[in-house]
Amino acid sequence: MAATLNPLAQHGSSSPSPRVSRETLVIAGLKVDVYGLAELAHTNSACKVSCLWLHHPRLCAKEDMADIANQALAAYYQAASSGGGDARRGLIAVAFDQRNHGSRLVEPLANEAWRSGNKTHAQDMLGTVTGMVVDTTHLLDAIEGYLFGAGDGPGIMPDGNPRHIDHNLVLGVSLGGHSAWQLMFAEPRVTAGVMVIGCTDYMGLLKDRARLSRLQTYSTQDNGASFLGSKDFPNALVATCKKYDPKGLLFGTNPIVSPISAAEQERLRPLLDSKISGKRFQVLSGGKDKLVPYVASAPFLGFFKDAASTWYKDGGIYVEDNVYPGAGHVFNTEMRDDAVKFILSSIALADGEKNAASSKI
Repeated sequence: MAATLNPLAQHGSSSPSPRVSRETLVIAGLKVDVYGLAELAHTNSACKVSCLWLHHPRLCAKEDMADIANQALAAYYQAASSGGGDARRGLIAVAFDQRNHGSRLVEPLANEAWRSGNKTHAQDMLGTVTGMVVDTTHLLDAIEGYLFGAGDGPGIMPDGNPRHIDHNLVLGVSLGGHSAWQLMFAEPRVTAGVMVIGCTDYMGLLKDRARLSRLQTYSTQDNGASFLGSKDFPNALVATCKKYDPKGLLFGTNPIVSPISAAEQERLRPLLDSKISGKRFQVLSGGKDKLVPYVASAPFLGFFKDAASTWYKDGGIYVEDNVYPGAGHVFNTEMRDDAVKFILSSIALADGEKNAASSKI
């Protein structure tokens, strides 16, 4: 991806963070970059481990997540060494290539949009997003056995006892922001997420992109309603969105009507209980983002924040919704700093010392 289009290109004047260790391993058939194993080895009492899963943007690769991995882990271990962290807990970060990206690239055109000649843009991008969710779950099952298994893994404790990953977080950017949203709803073991310039409503986002791309399947007469189920967004995709995507999972193709009625609250409560009860969400959006505009997620986020602070307050979810007015489709310095603060505060809560049930609007 060209630097001008890469949301991970550095924006701002802050100095680079100290580098932490990185080891590339083959885990369950995937090349995986694991950050922080050397630092973990020096924390003799850290038998518990938090794992930060990193989902990269479209047209990028796992290596592009190195800067945020370095920043988050350097901040964590600096706080731990100065007495501001929990010496009993370690932190690692994990990055791997999204499907059809980096070392897994099989068809470059499949990563492009309609305007670039990819007729199956909607299918390809959703397949990558849901595939990243499936792959992360797959690695969640396997990674501890590779790192800490058999008594001699690279992250084993000096006394020979195994460490245990008991806390998982995700940070995703752009395409990775979409998959981070879906992972938070799909995977009970991932309890905190930073969604950077991602979207909660894949159907709505692609419907608007079809309008901007002037696809024949988008009709202004019905405001794009007939686009869903067309050849450019087949019914199979609609069904997949209803299975994985936050808005589709909770509301299907129906609009979100505010305020949420008592009957809707009753319908939604068991879904929320099963998917996101007790989880922490940080949403970072660019106010001038044209590729994934904040307005695409605004109806869902309005519902989500209202639920967290009113009728679903007992669900214990924390929602932090930050919009950066001058930012476009970027993960800039201010966003990165806020993300690291959220990550560190979420790790501090991992052992249940504090109540995280409030919602920041």
